[in-house]
Amino acid sequence: MTALPHTRTRPVHWLATAAALGAVLGGAALLKPADATAGPAHGSAATAHAPDAGAARYPLDCGPAGRPDVLDHAAADFDGDGVPETVAVVRCHAEGGTPPSAAFVLTRPEHDGDRPRIAATLVRQQEGLTVQGLKAHGRTVSATLVGYSSPDVPRCCPDKQRNVKWEWKNGKFALTPAPVAGGVRV
Repeated sequence: MTALPHTRTRPVHWLATAAALGAVLGGAALLKPADATAGPAHGSAATAHAPDAGAARYPLDCGPAGRPDVLDHAAADFDGDGVPETVAVVRCHAEGGTPPSAAFVLTRPEHDGDRPRIAATLVRQQEGLTVQGLKAHGRTVSATLVGYSSPDVPRCCPDKQRNVKWEWKNGKFALTPAPVAGGVRV
């Protein structure tokens, strides 16, 4: 039995398919919504006056050639003084893998031209956790902490997760962990 002429693929068919696919992917890469932004978007116009998370100097141990990367940030006026603070999630730069992250609260510098100051540390790098889903609202910071139950757990597959929030109370941030779901704890 002979195959029908329109069922046989030829190089011209593959070239046409590749060209069409390239055009679709190229067009998708060029088009974006009018309100798209390059970085995380949190807060409102008031956050425009919040400390710049990218300008702070973070106390991370990234080795001799390492540098910290800001993964996420959010701003709110936690202490109610009319000046917003910034919460930044940072980790050491890595080409592969997922180094632990840290979370810091930044305040504006004392003098113009200085870097933002670290007012509080919410998560230390040494805790070996990853901070995800950062949100700031009112006097509260919330996030999900992801980690590992032992050094034997592959670093690709965290097996601990806990939702937490820090609330500004009596001049400091108080940590409140959410109830443990399914017995998985951090």
